Amino acid sequence: MTSNCKKFIDLFLPVTTCNLRCKYCYIAQLNLFEAALPKFNYTPEQIVKAFSVERLGGVCVFNICGGGETMLPSEIVPITRGLLEQGHYVMIVTNGTISKRFDEFIQLPKELLKRLLFKFSFQFLELKRLDLMDKFFENIKKVKNAGCSFSLEIGASDDFVPYIEEIKQISIDNVGVLPHVTILRDDRIKNRPILTKYSLEEYKKIWDQFDSEMFTLRMKYWGEKRNEFCYAGLYSACVNLENGETRACHTAPVFTNVFENLDTPIKFSPIAFDCPCDHCWVSHAWLTMGDIPELDAPTFYHMRDRVAKDGSHWLSEDYINFLDIKLSKTNGLLSKKEINKYKNKKRQDKIKNIMKHIFSITNSSDKSHKIFRFLGLKISFKRK
Repeated sequence: MTSNCKKFIDLFLPVTTCNLRCKYCYIAQLNLFEAALPKFNYTPEQIVKAFSVERLGGVCVFNICGGGETMLPSEIVPITRGLLEQGHYVMIVTNGTISKRFDEFIQLPKELLKRLLFKFSFQFLELKRLDLMDKFFENIKKVKNAGCSFSLEIGASDDFVPYIEEIKQISIDNVGVLPHVTILRDDRIKNRPILTKYSLEEYKKIWDQFDSEMFTLRMKYWGEKRNEFCYAGLYSACVNLENGETRACHTAPVFTNVFENLDTPIKFSPIAFDCPCDHCWVSHAWLTMGDIPELDAPTFYHMRDRVAKDGSHWLSEDYINFLDIKLSKTNGLLSKKEINKYKNKKRQDKIKNIMKHIFSITNSSDKSHKIFRFLGLKISFKRK
């Protein structure tokens, strides 16, 4: 019987090394491709212990992704195996070319493999340049035949536009259906705009032809500032496997360290009304898992799966059942009273920041303190 998913945990693998040279990748922009493989500060056993079912309060889904190629460090195998043996579900983002690592994975017990999903990034031009296209699709077939789930997605790069028809045909020939499409961001700019020379209307028209639920969802909410109560940090979290630092979301502040106090439950904390992003740039994960329950979004399974022309699914039945759910169902919603506490805190924090600004201008602590007492707030100032 399939367990209910308790949380979505995004694990960042501290690797920037990569065997490809995709121009649109931030690793390329920073020229970090040839950096040495990382030395892990924690053993796979310590990492797995930090994410025990008991400590997390239930079975979770983990997404493992490196800055470079996730499958290069050998530690990826024992970490993944340990999480699977706990009963968790694991997804691994990969460029699909490290055949040796796939050969290691498919030796795992069948019971574990049915809870393993490989997210293949279709780096089309690099696969052509390096003559790796056949190897790439051989590895997809290898994990599929072993009983793993998989997905195929291509970044909506301007460089791919002249090759769209070729991309479509190669995908249909090898996996029986078109790939999903994901948006590429310009991570060099603070608000992470879409990395394209086209207008949004042109960009949407070009990539809509892939009929990708992922692309549709991301475009739907792209550029919209989210002001609703967000359960990221309570339903989901981002963890750096190098140091254990844990955030509610990729750009949120650190709220705990999962590698400390391993015998106590992790104290999760929602981002609430304090989203630091101009828009939800990972909506295909957070929103499909239900971090903002009132927003209209398909479940993660619907956004990630495809049905091939032979009727087969990319995702296994176990994975479909596990991810066809919103986390509000397994965690429950906070009460209006609890949510109002966060709302009031945000309001008070805003007033405090305004008054600090006033104080910095007037340099009058007496006046500022009188105003704070009138508002029922407590704050201390220190003269520099």
